[in-house]
Amino acid sequence: MNKTYQKSADAIAALNEVQFRVTQQSGTEQAGSGDLLDNKAAGIYVDIVSGEPLFASTDKYESGCGWPSFTTAIEAANINEVSDITHGMRRIEVRSTHGDSHLGHVFTDGPSERGGLRYCINSASLRFVPRDTMAAEGYGEYLKDISINQATDN
Repeated sequence: MNKTYQKSADAIAALNEVQFRVTQQSGTEQAGSGDLLDNKAAGIYVDIVSGEPLFASTDKYESGCGWPSFTTAIEAANINEVSDITHGMRRIEVRSTHGDSHLGHVFTDGPSERGGLRYCINSASLRFVPRDTMAAEGYGEYLKDISINQATDN
């Protein structure tokens, strides 16, 4: 991987109010409100700030929690897990490594047959890159991780 991912002032300035609150102020979008919650298209999800690859559509599943859920990261090095004791709970916050964007949280109540994790991620922290444009956008190395005939019920 030769591409450099980083946070920039231009990327921050391009965020809308919800994206800024979620990624830069560790906020949470309202459950069920995210644009990518019901997305079933083949492709990858990248950090809206840095562009670093985070999750594959093949690892997305319907958890019923109100936010996009994934069983694993497409590139583990792009995910930082940090202890979070806010709101009177003990959780593991998920942040992007290069953009330092707040993404959401990871829980251990995911599908056991797929590793048992549930990455509960805010749509506002993600940009979806469709499989058909992945190579042109510099994500061609991840095409192997995305099924051409991805099921629409994952």
